[in-house]
Amino acid sequence: MKRIGNLYSKIISIENLQLADNNARKGKIKSYGVRRHDRNRDKNILNLHCVLKNKTLRNSKYDTFKIYEPKERTIFRLPYYPDRIVHHAIMNVLEPIWMRVFTRDTYSCIKNRGIHAAARSLKEALKRDALGTKYCLKMDIRKFYPSIDHDILKSIVRRKVKDKELLWLLDEIIDSAGGVPIGNYLSQYFANLYLAYFDHWLKEEKGAKYYWRYADDMVILSDSKEYLHSLFGNINEYLNKNLKLVIKDNYQIFPTDSRGIDFLGYVFYHNHTKIRKSIKKNMFRKINRLNKRKIKPPKDEYVRSLASWYGWCKHCDSKTLLNKLFKSINYDIRFN
Repeated sequence: MKRIGNLYSKIISIENLQLADNNARKGKIKSYGVRRHDRNRDKNILNLHCVLKNKTLRNSKYDTFKIYEPKERTIFRLPYYPDRIVHHAIMNVLEPIWMRVFTRDTYSCIKNRGIHAAARSLKEALKRDALGTKYCLKMDIRKFYPSIDHDILKSIVRRKVKDKELLWLLDEIIDSAGGVPIGNYLSQYFANLYLAYFDHWLKEEKGAKYYWRYADDMVILSDSKEYLHSLFGNINEYLNKNLKLVIKDNYQIFPTDSRGIDFLGYVFYHNHTKIRKSIKKNMFRKINRLNKRKIKPPKDEYVRSLASWYGWCKHCDSKTLLNKLFKSINYDIRFN
């Protein structure tokens, strides 16, 4: 496998740091970190170039907070300057290199893929090959991000990168927290990279024809329950031995016709797709809260509240659900 060098000078160039600054601020122009950086924007970029050139940059202290939906997780947050700009500067150069490592079966945090691309692919496979997708193995990894081993991750990074200066910078970021911190821009790429060679092994050596991975959530389909049980044992051994990861005990092998595949916020069957029950409940709770207000909310508030939910619904068979939802609102609301 060809390893690539001479990357660090491209990453720390003034032009790339300016591009990274422009990319990192998208959707965050009014945030405190961006406004503070903009007071001395040109000077900050020059100073960042100098500390990177002299290799004196140190990872800033993390600010942490918890979120509870869809599950409880600790989120790590870094200052906009210099850290987030540095992460974007690295990925401006490394993203096309790492993209060539990923298989087409991974969808999390990858341009032109994402949840709905994965959902379309899964639906197409179920409709196209009912016999070959008769059984499902569904699993995810216990505490995936906190469990990522730094030494293993560094060795995986070195399979494509040989630039010693860049490796110094990546090691500095990797060692800045235990595991891989959720919230870092770079973390989503590290997470995909950590499982990238597992993806290749699963597809090329174990012959998994129907496989989808979104972060650490995985679905494998087959015409044989026995094959999936055997494959699960191989997967468990590979992840333990090579990546020090453990599959959650709630993994499942089941016939797809009888219960559907709960994945990516949907439940997939061979001939139709439903929205996940918890998402549907949250949608109606939101509308009920609006309906119970003493003063009736204006139409545009309903539209704003429903827009994201409608985004979920339009990718599944939800005509009856949407009709019921719209009937609960005393406005004529339609989305394009």
